[in-house]
Amino acid sequence: MADAIGYNMNTRLYLDDLLQGQRFVTRTYSVDAEQIKTFAYQFDPQPFHLDEEAAKGTLFGGLAASGWHTAAITMRLLVETGLPLAGGIIGAGGEISWPNPCRPGDILKVHSEIEEVIPSRSRTDRGIVRVRSETRNQHDQAVQILIARLIVPRRIDKASLPTGPME
Repeated sequence: MADAIGYNMNTRLYLDDLLQGQRFVTRTYSVDAEQIKTFAYQFDPQPFHLDEEAAKGTLFGGLAASGWHTAAITMRLLVETGLPLAGGIIGAGGEISWPNPCRPGDILKVHSEIEEVIPSRSRTDRGIVRVRSETRNQHDQAVQILIARLIVPRRIDKASLPTGPME
């Protein structure tokens, strides 16, 4: 199994470079109550994301980050230090779940694994990669599981490019 923990993020990977089982791990990100409340106030204003006291009487039993906040943190980590894909991280669909709440004080890290590499038959310049990314807290509990289908470009075969003058 290939391992890209500590991979050089200046090197961008193409579809041709990716293998089933290849793994990537991001840097960490610390979450605090103020971040949780600020995000919730703007995008998901529910009591269990906004107020510690109100959150105690809910399913969460305390302040919890919005799943969409967790997703945004995950995306930032993947872009900055996780999946060094040529062309960027371009989604073509997927599934997301939040098996445990993200709490104030959590230190998050994303662990990703390439599950499948599928070259396109109709568009030979790209393909689809299925990636499983688990966002885990400091207790190694998954707070988000994302199975994403990503569009990844292939390397340009320089031997197939025209070499003579363009007409």
